[in-house]
Amino acid sequence: MKVAIYSRGTDEEMALQLPGLMEALNKQKIEIVLLHQLPINEYLNEQNISFVQNNRELDSSIDFLISLGGDGTMLDAVTLVNNKNIPILGINFGRLGFLAGIGKNDLSSAVDALVNGTYLVDKRSLLHVEANVPLFGKMPFALNEFALHKRDLSPMIKIHTYLNGEFLNTYWSDGVIVSTPTGSTGYNMSCNGPVIFPDSSSFVITPIAPHNLNIRPIVVPDNHIISFEIEGRIDQFICSLDARREIVDKNIQIAIKKESFTVSLIRLSENSFLNTLRTKLSWGLDKRN
Repeated sequence: MKVAIYSRGTDEEMALQLPGLMEALNKQKIEIVLLHQLPINEYLNEQNISFVQNNRELDSSIDFLISLGGDGTMLDAVTLVNNKNIPILGINFGRLGFLAGIGKNDLSSAVDALVNGTYLVDKRSLLHVEANVPLFGKMPFALNEFALHKRDLSPMIKIHTYLNGEFLNTYWSDGVIVSTPTGSTGYNMSCNGPVIFPDSSSFVITPIAPHNLNIRPIVVPDNHIISFEIEGRIDQFICSLDARREIVDKNIQIAIKKESFTVSLIRLSENSFLNTLRTKLSWGLDKRN
């Protein structure tokens, strides 16, 4: 078995936990590939450890990718895996951890699950961005959301929105979010968008601080193409794709559709989506006392 490990960096807590992960992998004779320089000097002489610099060096020989960090690190891991269908296991060293759902104290259990095959794989859909100018290089896809947003303290913008070429609405707002089901618990939820089950085959269009109070989020099938035209008193606005962003001209033409490939996220059998909602959002708990 061959496992890649990715992290944005290490803090004190991760540095304390990392030797235990390396020891558990070594004990199982698992070959290790590191995508980030990590503080594991005591293991550098092990023959089953190698280093790669970027995602182009990942190939079909990688059985799993372990992401160490929070949900932002998981989003990085998705871009690293791209369309190579390498399952991703997220170990949460961040805060809320909707995507990186395995606790940092469960490292050994997670390794045992990989070795014994006692895990589940969730296929998560992605969205794809197309525009009349190059955007986001070779990674024009997102697991969570795409967003259009006004810049800094500029006035609100008008976003004319279409479904399969048919006019849907004009959003007078600070911006608009197109979320996947996975991303419905992210920026979308912060803007009062609905929570969507990961396998619901849909997009959510959610306005950001809309000027008209009768405007509400809407759920649409993900086989629709969503396109935008933007008006505003400024010439540029922000276009974001998960944690990445670009400043673009308001005359740009943008369309969102479902990506042709999916990403595989590993979870332990007890970590269902409902369990995650109850745990992370404290649903069903009475906090009045």
